[in-house]
Amino acid sequence: MRRTIVDVAALSALAAAAVVVTGCGAEKADSRGDGRTRTEVTNGPGIVSADPLCPSAVPRYGAEPSDDPAATTGTGHPSGAPLPLPGGEGPAKDGVRITGLFAGARDHRGDCDPPSSLSAEFEITNGGTAPTTYTITFRVLPGSGGAMETAEKTVLSVRPGATVKGTVPVGHLPGDMKGGARVEITKVRSVPDDEAPSAGGPCPASGIRLYADDGDAAMGLRVMSLHLENCGTEVYRLGGYPQLQIQDESHGRVDEVRIVHGDEIASGTGADGRPEPVTLKPGERAYAGLVWRNTTEAGTPVNAPYVRVWAKPGAHPVTVTPELDLGTTGKLGVGPWKKDTASGSTGTRPSTTPSTS
Repeated sequence: MRRTIVDVAALSALAAAAVVVTGCGAEKADSRGDGRTRTEVTNGPGIVSADPLCPSAVPRYGAEPSDDPAATTGTGHPSGAPLPLPGGEGPAKDGVRITGLFAGARDHRGDCDPPSSLSAEFEITNGGTAPTTYTITFRVLPGSGGAMETAEKTVLSVRPGATVKGTVPVGHLPGDMKGGARVEITKVRSVPDDEAPSAGGPCPASGIRLYADDGDAAMGLRVMSLHLENCGTEVYRLGGYPQLQIQDESHGRVDEVRIVHGDEIASGTGADGRPEPVTLKPGERAYAGLVWRNTTEAGTPVNAPYVRVWAKPGAHPVTVTPELDLGTTGKLGVGPWKKDTASGSTGTRPSTTPSTS
């Protein structure tokens, strides 16, 4: 999955070029004056549909494309760059809204070339009280078939009450896509900046980095590791288990899940064993395993994207996003902190071929 980091300072420059097409769920006369109509459709939170590609030869920015590769249109779009497609502005999903779709390009004659890519324009409004980093997953569903594609974009440090805009390439389209295309926001994840996990860059004020790896899955068993690095200048001591708080999509606490020792879920995962004191000199690392099953039987499955982690009592919390799919098991296993002795490694990932207990 590709990830693009947005420079928030640069996002403000995009605001003037943002295309916001209003209205949804109704057929309207096209205001471009070419006599065509369009159907603006929204299909639930965060979903917006596009008309067939290159639906009009009418210039959108007050100037015809130029043969000069350096020429630009009225709003700074390069000649031959994708033109915005009409479509309904999607309703907000967790503070994120799709505001425009781009596909296809016109050649120097103004003819519609077969499109090869699709981009979405979006905006984020931070309704919270702290600067927040957002990670958004988009999906394109081609209107006339073809494989679905996904894209992920991370926007750093959106201030409380602020709205920022950006664009993201969301896929390459097969053929001429005469049936149009649909883009949807499938997932929005947000973490307050002061609790963001850190795997690199400047050392946090706490003197430790803490983050989660991507984890592994086998036969319904999920295994993931929390990694901790002492990037400070003093010795850092750990003992016992990390403290965890499971959170739902709204960052509300999930109390119906019991946090147990890792070997209660499965043995041989790296999340078992007895806790022992761990002393980390500057530059040394430790890890602790998370393990759960996604078994679903009677009851309501629990899906909780966030886990708030305290490395030890009194430590500053860090929020990781393991996307817990706990089924109806009602349990999350956690292992004790263990020193990572693997040279040059970011941690020892537990096995995904454990024996059940």
